[in-house]
Amino acid sequence: MAAQLTAALPSYSPAATKAAGGSSASCTASHFLAYPTRRLRNGVRAQVSTTEPTAEPAPAAPAKPAKISKKQDEGVVTNKYRPKEPYVGRCLLNTRLTGDNAPGETWHMVFSTEGEVPYREGQSIGVIADGEDKNGKPHKLRLYSIASSALGDFGDSKTVSLCVKRLVYTNDAGEVVKGVCSNFLCDLKPGSEVKITGPVGKEMLMPKDPNATIIMLATGTGIAPFRSFLWKMFFEEHEDYKFNGLAWLFLGVPTSDTLLYKEEFEKMVEIGGENFRLDFAVSREQTNAAGEKMYIQTRMAEYKEELWELLKKDNTYVYMCGLKGMEKGIDDIMVDLAAKDGIDWIDYKKQLKKAEQWNVEVY
Repeated sequence: MAAQLTAALPSYSPAATKAAGGSSASCTASHFLAYPTRRLRNGVRAQVSTTEPTAEPAPAAPAKPAKISKKQDEGVVTNKYRPKEPYVGRCLLNTRLTGDNAPGETWHMVFSTEGEVPYREGQSIGVIADGEDKNGKPHKLRLYSIASSALGDFGDSKTVSLCVKRLVYTNDAGEVVKGVCSNFLCDLKPGSEVKITGPVGKEMLMPKDPNATIIMLATGTGIAPFRSFLWKMFFEEHEDYKFNGLAWLFLGVPTSDTLLYKEEFEKMVEIGGENFRLDFAVSREQTNAAGEKMYIQTRMAEYKEELWELLKKDNTYVYMCGLKGMEKGIDDIMVDLAAKDGIDWIDYKKQLKKAEQWNVEVY
């Protein structure tokens, strides 16, 4: 699959968006960041009486046709590398994304794979931190959503990127606790080795339909899979894929210092034009007209009628990644809207899930 990166990153302004006209220039990832015989039960044979003639076996039921996925799942690789035999890559880049006043640290890191960890947009990889746990055993792997397109940040299909928040908290005993894997990753220096497993997952794969409407809902580091989607849509050129639909991203964060990849997404607005919409929800700094904190579901409520009309179409796909609580907030918005059309929202959402149009990865 031939492809190339096609974007640069000047500072964003609404006026520049209209003037840009989708033009772009060649660049590298460093412009965007400071830079995977039959056994019978219980051994008992079935007994057949010989005193009566046996009936002819009933004809076999016709085989059900194989389900054809709506997602880009052809040739998807899973679990190529496992914990006992992980792939050992190297850290090429590790850059802090959040500002000095952010409540916590989030880092963007790029690992070498030399093309040996073939992944797709929407998959995850596992990472095994160096060292041993308190029982003297290797640390358990931790899964992270991949934050780069299949081509990787450098466009050569030889890297994989992650977006990781450093986990540090105080427990009930007043002790400071550090997450083993997140701190291992955030502290990695270029050149350091990292043990990788996977890739895993098919739930969050992109739709095949290049004309689809894709609504992406993210909180914090849940932005990772959507960065991978959007790079493929707007920063790359592919012989077999050109996105002509609508990509609509809602990103919820606590402060403006935690708006991850902000400049990249604003550049995509310039390039994508009517094909890309971007909405931020900054809960500690923004409120709605009623004075309520601006969470992701609060921002979505401003477009609820438009979103509901989109959700009634058979080529609209919703992807959600991040904090578990946001799904209930979205349910609360849609229940009344669906009821006006005589539709039970919970039942309708089940239909969307069955049709691969409602995809959730929350924690």
